[in-house]
Amino acid sequence: MDLSHTQMAEAFARRDRAFDGRFVVGVVSTGIYCRPSCPARRPRPENCRFFTRADEAEGEGFRACKRCCPGDVARDEAAVNRALAMLREQARPVALAELAKACGYSPTHLQRVFARATGLSPAAYGRALRQEAARASLSEEGKVTEAIYAAGFEGPSTFYADMEGTLGMTPSAWARGGAGVAISWAVVETSLGPMLLAASDKGVCRLSFNEGEEDLRARFPRAELIAGGADFAALVQQVVAAVETPGTGPDIPLDVVGTAFQQRVWDQLRAIPPGETRSYGEIAAALGQPGASRAVGSANGANPVAVLVPCHRVVQAGGALGGYAYGEAIKRELLRRERKA
Repeated sequence: MDLSHTQMAEAFARRDRAFDGRFVVGVVSTGIYCRPSCPARRPRPENCRFFTRADEAEGEGFRACKRCCPGDVARDEAAVNRALAMLREQARPVALAELAKACGYSPTHLQRVFARATGLSPAAYGRALRQEAARASLSEEGKVTEAIYAAGFEGPSTFYADMEGTLGMTPSAWARGGAGVAISWAVVETSLGPMLLAASDKGVCRLSFNEGEEDLRARFPRAELIAGGADFAALVQQVVAAVETPGTGPDIPLDVVGTAFQQRVWDQLRAIPPGETRSYGEIAAALGQPGASRAVGSANGANPVAVLVPCHRVVQAGGALGGYAYGEAIKRELLRRERKA
């Protein structure tokens, strides 16, 4: 998506690294061009010229800033892509030094540019890839041990250490599609309509509106569904309170699983203060991937726990509400309540 003059000027003013590589700024008074994140003192607005590519700036007679080296953006991008390809191709952990050598960078510099581009260190990104492969393998393989090695782990001990707290259920249960996992559930009335709440012993795994037992069974076909009793009532009260007064409830434990990118998007959603909103583009930029607005939208829509992961706080770039899985009226009301609080 093309950036407007205002968007580029604002990104340059706040030194936003997320926009490096998307445009450069020519400074008429000095004859140089810079990255948006250049640490140099900002020139007067009337002295700024904006270009989508470095060669356009050079064609107008500007030369590259020696402080921020805007010409290195393309080189950094190529290095990150090379590192990503290695991490995806190798069915094993890849050392930072090995990645750096292949990219022609020092380990420290590669770590910096990789994290800037993806929001994760190479090691964390590699772990996320192995975790995603483990989830897929555990769903497809007949034995847990086979799934462990198919996912690229060296053995069971490293697998269990790396996956601790990420599956939301035991690996054996995951391999059987959730068989043997007990999920308590209830449908309760709220001012927003009937709310379905479901939770494992680790936390809430589903919160939705206008859904029932049939929808829950479709999502967890092999789990043991148990109608919530007295022990479940306390959690129900906490969640209802969070729905009725969004943003002011207690810190309710969650048991949700997503891809590495989805988890990063959901973390960004939970970081949005109550009463505020963000656009898909703003979240993508915060992740260091400004071109990923559509992917952010998909991750937002995949959120399994409404309100607790506040996907209702994401709106369109122009301020329009945009879509919501449970209807625009519920989204508008949630935002109204948060602004009022």
